[in-house]
Amino acid sequence: MKFIGAHVSAAGGVDQAVLRAHELEATAFALFTKNQRQWRAAPLTKEVIAAFRAACEKYHFSAAQILPHDSYLINLGHPVEEALEKSREAFIDEMSRCQQLGLSLLNFHPGSHLHQIDEAACLQRIAESINIALDQTQGVTAVIENTAGQGSNLGFRFEHLAAIIAGVEDKSRVGVCIDTCHAFAGGYDLRTEAQCEQTFADFDEIVGFDYLRGMHLNDAKSEFASRVDRHHSLGEGNIGKTVFSWLMKDSRFDGIPLILETVNPDIWKDEIAWLKSEQV
Repeated sequence: MKFIGAHVSAAGGVDQAVLRAHELEATAFALFTKNQRQWRAAPLTKEVIAAFRAACEKYHFSAAQILPHDSYLINLGHPVEEALEKSREAFIDEMSRCQQLGLSLLNFHPGSHLHQIDEAACLQRIAESINIALDQTQGVTAVIENTAGQGSNLGFRFEHLAAIIAGVEDKSRVGVCIDTCHAFAGGYDLRTEAQCEQTFADFDEIVGFDYLRGMHLNDAKSEFASRVDRHHSLGEGNIGKTVFSWLMKDSRFDGIPLILETVNPDIWKDEIAWLKSEQV
């Protein structure tokens, strides 16, 4: 079964994200559990936690259908020790918030070397950061998102994801989320079925489908292999609709959150309906 949804707003409380997903007739959703552009947030209260869990139960969303995202400020591969520690503390807090809400996944961008350390050292720092966070939390899997490779961001090659996973001690609590826009911008072509087959054969060989915990379904305003992160609505960008139809028919993508981060929330309900219609 495919779990299909969008990254919905948590304005007014995290329980409101559940309602918004239900209104889209989604079977999955993503959210921020705190303001994604601030370092700190008020702790989750018992009332907030209870309201979120009750909404999930009412609208039939299990933890397997929810893919929360951490703050954009966090850089788990930061080359400067003080900034690295700040990011690690914030990431542990994000993992703890997920744990309190009964969630089992936390999606995050791996990190950036900021042109101050080499790629290998940065990837090692990211793995160390994950190990520290896993040691201090329980039940939540760290889900590494591939990136477009903009600026000094790592994670745009499958080899980067594999290197991070190799450095994680508890491999039962690490996974990946593949963003189609990021993959395309990073140099993995998805415009034909044959290219989709090749890209995901490469993914399986280098990373492995066992580690796939979610996907972001986005078309791209950016050009192929441009290393530029610009999302678009399905079928309106440079990727086209083929990959999304292909994904819907492939059982390897069952049972994980498939999340729209496309640019027009007004048509998310239509995009979700179309994705559902493409299933075998």
